[in-house]
Formats: sequence, structure tokens, C-alpha cells
Amino acid sequence: QVSLVESGGGLVQAGGSLSLSCADSRRTFSRYVMGWFRQAPGKEREFVARIRSSGGSTYYADSVKGRFTISRDNAKNTVYLQMNSLKPEDTAVYYCAAQTSGIPGRYDYWGQGTQVTVSS
Repeated sequence: QVSLVESGGGLVQAGGSLSLSCADSRRTFSRYVMGWFRQAPGKEREFVARIRSSGGSTYYADSVKGRFTISRDNAKNTVYLQMNSLKPEDTAVYYCAAQTSGIPGRYDYWGQGTQVTVSS
């Protein structure tokens, strides 16, 4: 299986903003449910946001509602995560992933991750 490629991570101060991108060269990209996950130091990987193949339905973890926005551009085979009002607890490696099997909730394509660090 192929992996996705994330970009846009970096170091920001609390209250700042950052935008992440994830690209896939597969022609079937527009068929996939796409998700963002993160893993902080010493913690388990957690769900952040999800978007349907059409881009018309989104879902967020309670910890990021009102601050993060997931979107996609199927013409560019890219999914985005706009992060505003960042907090130190948002510090983590962020991963994008795709549901390609048709089984709900099963993410079987993963990116390499991009580091997001928020200073207090």
C-alpha cells in the first residue's frame, strides 16, 4: 500500500495558527473518507477530524471543535487541516490517513507525519 505525504508543520506560539496539507497521487482519492490523527509525547494516537469523500460531512474530536477545520480539494488530491487558537496541548505529530477498504472507520493508508509544536 502507498502512503500519504503531509506538510505544513512547525513551531508556533499559543494562540497562533497553522495549516497542514496532505497529498495523494492515487486516482481513487476522491472515493476515500479522509482523517487527521495526532500523537503527543508519551500518549496514544488520537482522532482529530474526519471528512467524507464529497467534502459535505465533517466530524471533530471535542478537544478541537471550534478551533480546527478539515477540508478537501479532490481536483488536487489534497486534504487540509486549518488549526486556529492553538494551545500547548495541541503539540503532537499529526498524521493524515485514508479509508480505502470501504469498511467504516478502517484507515489503511497513512502518511509519515508532520511535527506541530505550540509554545506557551
